[in-house]
Amino acid sequence: MTTSTTTITPTAETPQPRRSKSLVLALILAIIPGLGHLYVGKRGRGLLILFTVPSLILLTLWRMNVGGANYVGPAAAAPSDAQLRAVYGMAFVLFLFTFLIYAWSLWDVVRCVRGQPLPARLVFIAGTLAFFIIGWDVTQINVEKALTRLPEIRFRLLQLAWPWDNAFVRGEERIQAAADIDTPCGETMPDLPPEVPGAPYIDVNVRCGDMAGPVGLDGTRNPPGTLVQVEGRGFRPNKLVEAWWQPPGTSEFRPRAEGRNVTVIADANGAFNVAFNIPNFTIPGGNAPDVPLRSRLIMRQIEEEGDLRPSENLRLALGQIMETIFLALMATFVGVILAVPLSFLAARNLMSGSPLTLLIYTLVRLLMNIVRSIEPLIWAVIAIVWVGLGPFAGTVALSLHSIASLGKLYSEAIESIDPGPLEAIQSTGANWLQVIVYAVIPQVIPPFVSFTVYRWDVNIRSSTIIGAVGGGGIGFLLIQWIRLSDYDSAGIAVWLIAIVVSVLDYVSSQVRTQFV
Repeated sequence: MTTSTTTITPTAETPQPRRSKSLVLALILAIIPGLGHLYVGKRGRGLLILFTVPSLILLTLWRMNVGGANYVGPAAAAPSDAQLRAVYGMAFVLFLFTFLIYAWSLWDVVRCVRGQPLPARLVFIAGTLAFFIIGWDVTQINVEKALTRLPEIRFRLLQLAWPWDNAFVRGEERIQAAADIDTPCGETMPDLPPEVPGAPYIDVNVRCGDMAGPVGLDGTRNPPGTLVQVEGRGFRPNKLVEAWWQPPGTSEFRPRAEGRNVTVIADANGAFNVAFNIPNFTIPGGNAPDVPLRSRLIMRQIEEEGDLRPSENLRLALGQIMETIFLALMATFVGVILAVPLSFLAARNLMSGSPLTLLIYTLVRLLMNIVRSIEPLIWAVIAIVWVGLGPFAGTVALSLHSIASLGKLYSEAIESIDPGPLEAIQSTGANWLQVIVYAVIPQVIPPFVSFTVYRWDVNIRSSTIIGAVGGGGIGFLLIQWIRLSDYDSAGIAVWLIAIVVSVLDYVSSQVRTQFV
């Protein structure tokens, strides 16, 4: 007896042939850069070309307009022929890159329809070069200017690099003489100082004049200021004489000529002759342009005597660096206290259980992103209006930014935890708070400590910037000394900031080794 068996073989569904794309339609769409690629399914290339080509065209037209290609106005302010040639030359190169990218996109659409897309390496390089050219023009990079003017800042760099001659001083004896000068000239002139035989005395060729104007793009002042010729006598022979300028109602400062402080060496008879332009200066409340300001020109010799001692500027810098450290410490402390609870509300893996918690997560994340996007310098300006000048305003500004920044870092650390312990605790019926205490916190302590120490380091450096707008700390002194061209004292502040940041970096590394 023969038995027959029937084998049933499952039949696979016959694949449907892929629908081919229309070459004509793809080319028509490709007239608008990127649409043809989107049509044929090359979404990445399409979006890239859709962004690149219009962006290059708009940026090129913008730079041509900024460069004066369409200038309408006074002939005196019109761009020169050399500037226009540079603008049109840059525009030609950019439009050439744009055309090549556009032509490549048309041919690439044809190849994509045929299933043979072109390599994108060359067009990527072309686009990168085009944006690099625009960036070079926008930032006005001038390598020749930077190299030729490098010797001019050598003196400043040396002052910043080694300020310790100004940090420790001896007792001093001042030998000086002064004369009053009005800026600008008024109806009356300052009286000449009486000359006492044997005492230091200076004679100036002008008793009034115009101060120097603001610094131009080429580094010079326009106008340069009235030239003051100073003849001195009765000073210590063969000793350095320094020029000082004291505007009314404010601190004296060192006038400069050709990038250096004005100084001269008295001859063997104690006489000298030196010339410089009346410097640019401001007074509290602003300068009225037509009201004469009576400033005092002082020619001074300083003789050191006694033992070395910390200078007044060093003592000020040490006090302000301590203020900076505690300003950053308090801001970090407040930031940690408020960022920790917010970070749990901003962790998606903890807040996605219901629509309500997901809404809370979204709102907290949005709030932190908004606060974090505003720089501490802007928060400092707002805080100064709120609580006034001083370190409290700086603490408020850094605290707000620290809350948002630490909250984001903490929440990302929470989202990166091992879900195993989390699921194990939840399986026992634990509530949300118990899950946090027993499953989340033990895992996030190391990254929390690391982020906190790092944020303190960031706040130390940020406090030097917010001090520029009155937020307290050593930044206020640093900016003030730079404005007064006192780079020796500014170097003290820079050194103290660098020392504190280095020490904190070492401390933070030691803390991380204990917890991470």
